[in-house]
Amino acid sequence: MELPPRPKLFDFHGVSMTHYFTDNWENIQNFQARPDDILIATYPKAGTTWVSYILDLLYFGQTAPERQTSLPIYERVPFLESDFHILPPGTELADKLSTSPRLIKTHLPVQLVPKSFWEQNCRVVYVARNAKDNAVSYFHFDRMNQADPEPGDWNNYLQRFMDGKMVFGPWYDHVTGWWERKQTHSKLHYVFYEDMVEDTGRELDRLCSFLGLSPSAEEKERVRGGVQFDTMKNNSMANYSTVPIMDFKISPFMRKGKVGDWKNHFTVAQSEQFDEDYKKKMKNTTVQFRTVV
Repeated sequence: MELPPRPKLFDFHGVSMTHYFTDNWENIQNFQARPDDILIATYPKAGTTWVSYILDLLYFGQTAPERQTSLPIYERVPFLESDFHILPPGTELADKLSTSPRLIKTHLPVQLVPKSFWEQNCRVVYVARNAKDNAVSYFHFDRMNQADPEPGDWNNYLQRFMDGKMVFGPWYDHVTGWWERKQTHSKLHYVFYEDMVEDTGRELDRLCSFLGLSPSAEEKERVRGGVQFDTMKNNSMANYSTVPIMDFKISPFMRKGKVGDWKNHFTVAQSEQFDEDYKKKMKNTTVQFRTVV
């Protein structure tokens, strides 16, 4: 299959974007959320698929087990703003969902989310990952994902990350914007990737309590087993290996799933420069991250 050229970044309402996430903008903004929809929001490469899979198993693992083997995760949990032209646009996939609740994924910064989600008082699960690991994961993703701009070398990429010239804008604004929204939107559950790696069972309990679910101990164990990194990495319905725009020969969609892998990429100088810049950008927020667990 002949792949289209990699897209260019452009400024869209003050956020760096590519046409894949703006082509369908009118339908995105006018999207009609339902009160029982659950929005899974993250900055790219922060644990989106992990949490999508957890929620899908919690809600439908027992009632519709055939989903697990026949439908890839990106059809079970549509990516709202996507319009890759190889699948129907995300809004259309979401409208076609027959499940209740509908699980919908977005990478939009909080200010660009369709207002219907707030008007309907939908539940939102936001996943945040520490900036250093997030940057490394995004770098490897951009190397293999033809639908994102060319990443170039790591040093330049890291500078671009710090400058916020990334698809979906700066990491800093994204994690803090959603953190602030938590203060006014009571139905927002803010999860840290590092906490999930440290103790998946505990985070599963917190998630269930937020969603008002009370699965049995064995059911929880089944979910926990199903969402182990290596299990998901080898699961073609979860690992995006069925998407032609991704080149797994360069890097798999699910690469390591670890905390602290940034130490294998950042030089000491890069790390110091990054930390100094980070302090300035994050000085006005209360959200705190761990770069090791």
